[in-house]
Amino acid sequence: MSSFLPPSTNGAYRGARSAVWFLGLVTLLTLGPALIHSFAPSGGAEGIAGLDLGDRRDVVVGVFAWEGATQLAFGLAMLAVVLRYRPLTPLFLALVIVERGLMSLQAWVLKPPADGHHPPEHYGSPVTVALALVFLALSLRPRR
Repeated sequence: MSSFLPPSTNGAYRGARSAVWFLGLVTLLTLGPALIHSFAPSGGAEGIAGLDLGDRRDVVVGVFAWEGATQLAFGLAMLAVVLRYRPLTPLFLALVIVERGLMSLQAWVLKPPADGHHPPEHYGSPVTVALALVFLALSLRPRR
């Protein structure tokens, strides 16, 4: 494994430990849906998001699986930061803010659902952005 991953840089991290813990929580909340979107029969579209898949079931399930793949890759990168490369915590919190901020903007402003139905992630993303901003600030402040 040592030839695959560079040595840990955790000792160089000077920000708040709580920011790393928060990134760890976001990691779990990214990997869980990633696995559901990738491997559940409807990708969570029916049972979790409450979508009527209609006659385009294959397209919706395919899009959910595609999202699951990107979530899985991002989640594994976050896991590496939490476990081995903590100095990258501010960068990854900023990426979470960009990702969830764009998701929030799309869900509530640019492309809100025509039927008014919002899946759980539409509510969680703005909360995640607000919390990630707080923990980003903490991650940039040196510990005493």
